[in-house]
Amino acid sequence: MKAKCGFFVGNVVLIFFGAVAGLSAQSNSFPPLDQWKMAVSNHDAATLKSLYSTNPAARISTPKGDLDADGDVAFWLGLKARKLKIDIAQAASPEPDLKQLVLQMEISPSESSTDRVLYVSAGEVWQHQGDQWRLIAANRSDAARLEQPLSVSKDIYSPGKDAHAEIKEAIAAASKQHKRVIIVFGANWCYDCHVLDAAFHRPDLAAVITPNYEVVHIDIGRGDKNQDLMEQYQVPMKKGIPGLAVLDADGKLLYSQQHGEFENARAMGPEDLLAFLNKWKPPAR
Repeated sequence: MKAKCGFFVGNVVLIFFGAVAGLSAQSNSFPPLDQWKMAVSNHDAATLKSLYSTNPAARISTPKGDLDADGDVAFWLGLKARKLKIDIAQAASPEPDLKQLVLQMEISPSESSTDRVLYVSAGEVWQHQGDQWRLIAANRSDAARLEQPLSVSKDIYSPGKDAHAEIKEAIAAASKQHKRVIIVFGANWCYDCHVLDAAFHRPDLAAVITPNYEVVHIDIGRGDKNQDLMEQYQVPMKKGIPGLAVLDADGKLLYSQQHGEFENARAMGPEDLLAFLNKWKPPAR
């Protein structure tokens, strides 16, 4: 079975903090992080680098490998951020001189534009050294066009449900409301399935989905459930998940994912999903 659910920030939390459940949501402010944010927004390389530890040297882990402070500074300045929003999802202070953070960041190239917004998730460890806090370790995602969930704890798929009945109900609802049906084959353990689900709840995409589609999530377990349905709707398991199929209001198959088009959802942009939704929505009456 092919399913790309590798690096994600849920692993970051486990690496740095031991257990997510041990952290608590705290004030959405940490002065050293505010300094770091200001340096990124001002494209101030010198100030930004001064916030990274030199002894011990800061260790930055990314999906493409480890970086030193210079490499991480280059990454952030390369995004050319003008507007940077940082949410502290979780925080902990295991020792007086240590601060551990789980962050979600939104980066925009201008103060007013929402075009080409990028998302980065990260786990960070800050240490109080002398009279200054410095970043000693981080594990972050690459910049992505879609928001990257911090974990896969949300139950999108219901393993105990009758998948055949779920699809039948979705077709019946679509028939009554002049909609189409999107079947999403996936599993709760799959990170890209969570990325796609979060994207479907974005206001711009939801505005197309709600009036035009019934969305049904079909659990495939570890590749050992509902394989008859994947075969029926011509979505090859070997090409990975999430796997999508589109049906008309009568249940006729209009589209099936043949080449793993959505299995790397984390690398897609909202415009890709919007184009797909607009292409397969029912014609206006």
